[in-house]
Formats: sequence, C-alpha cells, structure tokens
Amino acid sequence: MTKSVILGVIGSDAHVVGITILEQALEEAGFDVVNLGVQSSQDEFVDAATAHDAEAVLVSSLYGHAKQDCQGFHQAVADADLEDVTTYIGGNLAVGQDDFEETRRHFREMGFDRVFDSETDPEDAIEALRADLDVRSSESERDGQTVSA
Repeated sequence: MTKSVILGVIGSDAHVVGITILEQALEEAGFDVVNLGVQSSQDEFVDAATAHDAEAVLVSSLYGHAKQDCQGFHQAVADADLEDVTTYIGGNLAVGQDDFEETRRHFREMGFDRVFDSETDPEDAIEALRADLDVRSSESERDGQTVSA
C-alpha cells in the first residue's frame, strides 16, 4: 500500500526548489506525494491531509519565519482528528538561526515529530519517514534511489 504524504512551503515563503527536489525523491521512493507548492496555509495542509488520508505532512520553510507560520499548526491538526499523522518540518526555520539544536527543540515542543535543517539530504528525510511510517523497501528499490540536485 502506497503511503500518502502532503508536502508544501508554509506561510508567505516562495522557495520552491527544495520541495521540488524532495517531491521527486519521495515519488521515486514509492510515496504518493501531494505537493501544495509555495505560500500554503495551515488550513491547506490540514485539508489536504484529510482529503488524501495522508500518513505524513512535510512542512518546508526557508525564509526564517516558520515559528510564526506554524503557531497553532498542531492544534489545527488535532482539531481535524489527524493526531496520527506524522509531521516533519525542515529548512531555514528561524531568522539568524545559529544554534540548530535550540531550533530543533523549539519545533519538537510545538509537536513536530522530526525537524531538519536546510542542509538535510532528501535521502535522510526519506529514511526517517520510512522508519516513522514503518515502510519497508526492497534492497533493489533502495539501490535505485539516488537524487542529484
């Protein structure tokens, strides 16, 4: 069974390259990806997760305002009865982000299951997603999953 994943850039952020690369890598890894694109609202993420019976929601933000854009995100997820949905966030999440571990801690406290910096390789996120969703892949599938930017 294919796992559905919602992917998008939250808030007023218009950085599209990272999610395009991630979308391609996720599809090659066998996930069913719904890419919301850029400047997506919390409601768009929640509505898409509900409509597509998603197992995971992956939020991207590169312009440094994710703390503001994600305020109340997990309450919206809970209000939509999506508590079992795995949530990830990644990118340049805070303006002047010097200590990523502090940023990671903040977003984990907000409710995100995993937090990635802007230098994360797509394969690392995919392996984490497979582990979190308990997805198994054959060795031949893994060997074919190389992504170049």
